Order: sequence, then C-alpha cells, then structure tokens
Amino acid sequence: MTGLLVIGCLLLALAGAPLFAVLAGIAIISFAAVGLDPVVIIIEMYRMTSQPTLLAIPLFTFAGYLLAESGAPKRLVRLSHALFGWLPGGMAVVALLVCSFFTAFTGASGVTIVALGGLLFPVLIKEGYPERFSLGLLTSSGSLGLLFPPSLPLILYAMIASISVDQLFVAGIIPGFLLIVALSLYSGWTSKRTRIPTQPFRTREAWLAIREAAWEIPLPIGIIGGIYSGIFTPTEAAAVTAFYLLIVEVLIHRDIHITRDLPLIARESMILVGGILIILGSALGLTNYLVDAEVPTVIFDFIRGTISSKWAFLIALNIFLLIVGALMDIFSAIIVVVPLILPIAHEFGVNPVHLGIIFLTNLEIGYSTPPVGLNLFISSFRFRKPVLTLYRSTLPFIGIMLLVLLVITYWEPLSLFLVQIVYGSGP
Repeated sequence: MTGLLVIGCLLLALAGAPLFAVLAGIAIISFAAVGLDPVVIIIEMYRMTSQPTLLAIPLFTFAGYLLAESGAPKRLVRLSHALFGWLPGGMAVVALLVCSFFTAFTGASGVTIVALGGLLFPVLIKEGYPERFSLGLLTSSGSLGLLFPPSLPLILYAMIASISVDQLFVAGIIPGFLLIVALSLYSGWTSKRTRIPTQPFRTREAWLAIREAAWEIPLPIGIIGGIYSGIFTPTEAAAVTAFYLLIVEVLIHRDIHITRDLPLIARESMILVGGILIILGSALGLTNYLVDAEVPTVIFDFIRGTISSKWAFLIALNIFLLIVGALMDIFSAIIVVVPLILPIAHEFGVNPVHLGIIFLTNLEIGYSTPPVGLNLFISSFRFRKPVLTLYRSTLPFIGIMLLVLLVITYWEPLSLFLVQIVYGSGP
C-alpha cells in the first residue's frame, strides 16, 4: 500500500501537481509507514529557517529583479560594446558577458533571456551574425552566470550540502570564466568565418558609456570584494546589494516608479522565493527520511558493484546530471538530488566544493539540452521560433560547454585553486 501511494504521488507530479505537495506527500507516507510522527517534516522546515544564509535568497532575488526591470540592461550592453566591440566577435562577447552578469544576480536563466533577448537579438542580427548562431548564443548564455557569485543556486547548494558559501563563490570563478572564454573563442571564429567587421575602439563612446553605467559598475566589484575580504557575510552582501540597487534604480536613474512598478517587482520576486522555500522545506523532510532509511548507502552499494573508480563515477554522474538538468528546474534539482549524491560522492573521494561546481555546470548545460531543456522553450517563446530551430542552434554551444565540463570534472585544481589561495588550505 505504501509503495502504491508513493507511485500515486509520482504520477501526480507527472500530471502537473506542485512539486512541494508531491515531496511532502511522499515524506508523510514514508514516515507513517515506519511508525514515525510526520511532525519531523515541520521540524525540518523550522530548522531551515534558522540558517543564517537563508535571508540571502530573497534579498538577492529582489536585487536581480530590480536590475532586470530597470534600464540597466541597455546601459550595460552599451558599456560592454564600447569596451569590447573592437574584438573579433565583439558583440557576441558582449552578449556573453551581459547575460552572465544578469544570470549571476537573478539566478534564473529564463529571466535573463526574457529581459535581454529582445535587446541583444536584433543587435546581433544587425551586426551581421547568422540567425542560427544568435539564437544559440542567447539560449546558451542565458544560464552562463550560474557559477558566478552571488548566484542563488550557489547559495542554495551550499545550504543543502552544508558547506561554506564563501568557498563555493570562490570556486566557481575560474570554471565560469573558462566557459565564457571557450564560447568567446567560438564566437570570434564565427565572426572571422562570416567576415563580420570589427568596430574601432572609440575613447569618447567608452567614456560616455562608463559615465552612463557609473552606478552599476561598482556593484559586482564591491559586493564580491566585500565578501572575499571579510568586510561582510553573503547575507549582509545581499542586504547591501538590494538596498544599493533600490536607491540607484528608483531614486537616481528613476527607471522604476516607486508606487507603480516597485510593488509589482517585489511581488514577482517573492513569488519565486516563496516557491523555492516551500519546495526546500518539503524536500528537507523527505531527505531526513532517506538518510534515516540509509537510502544513499543502498545506492552507493549498488553503484560500487558496477563502478569501481572515481573517474568512471564522475562520467556516470555527469550523464545523470545532464538528464536531470534537462528535466528539472535548477532549484528543484539541487533540493532533491544533492542529498542523494553527496554521500556517494564522498565515498568516492570527490571534494564537496568541487562536486558543487560539477553539479551546477551540468545543470547549467542541461538548461539548453534537447529535447526538454527549459531555455529552449523560453527562447522559442521569446524569439517566436520553432523549438526544433532552437535544438539545431544550440548544438555547437552545448558541444563546447561539454568539453569544458570534462576539464572542470577531471581537473579538480581548476575549482579549488583560488579556494586554497584565499582560505589557505583546501576545503
């Protein structure tokens, strides 16, 4: 009967039932089956609220929505174009950098594609880039900033895995830039092949663009530098970021009307946060049962019977996570999957911080992976193109990102080098 009820919950999930309800239902059924009071789930939800980094999630989400709804995208595109337009593939590099910046602050690639797609796509076409290349670039780069602080998935992963969010912030920098560099090289090659002319560097335009974006430029430097220097914690950084952007976008630039726009932005951002927290609380209750029932140990024993080496495990893990990334949104995937794979990876000697970078890189790629990657459908809606066209457009970019993923997976120092420098010893 218990098995039938659990299967029924999974079928409800496939039918579109809310994920939090499915997770909570499975947890309640599982605890009841072993004679334990389901109040454990409520205890886990209460324990979650005591985590100090929890406050960073709503604050950084609100800050990201302020950026997306203001005139900051236009100012940052102009700035990036003025500074990097002279490079081969300069406009494509601009798109990669700006999308990475926005995804890092919003934590959701769909927001980046919707907010920046309408601005960058016509500019890329006007510059002479092929339509298929432009579609693939914007679809893939929509999730490109997930490894950069203060990305919400980084914070959420650190909470679930019980590791230092500061160390995870540092660990994602080099792998994140490696992805950008690899895609920039491909963009430069495409620019040369299609003979897209470069634009000369103009000092006056660069100066005007810097002046226009003067209030946004210090944001990543100040926030990231403040965290790494120990001036403030990630939670304090989230509060500073939200307050700073509120002043800049509402009172200085006046892009956001304080009575007409601000309440709507706050509402939309908190709806996203509410969904994350409800799923998180329900999943923690289920995780508690899985740990008590020694499910990770059973899975590890099964894997150990078929996989004997760390390297083979990492390949299997990558394949599994790419499928997960294509089927689930990143927040649900972190909450549901991390508690299962973390103890198994530990048995194979995988560093938990390195595992976090592998995990998030896979999910970053999974967003654009056919047939059901979320970015494919968001781009199809945003650019009004058939989803099959998006499949073909993203394949070269996915191929490049997969090659970088292999480097990240098997070259552990790439993730841990800066961590060891900043914090003295390895995580």
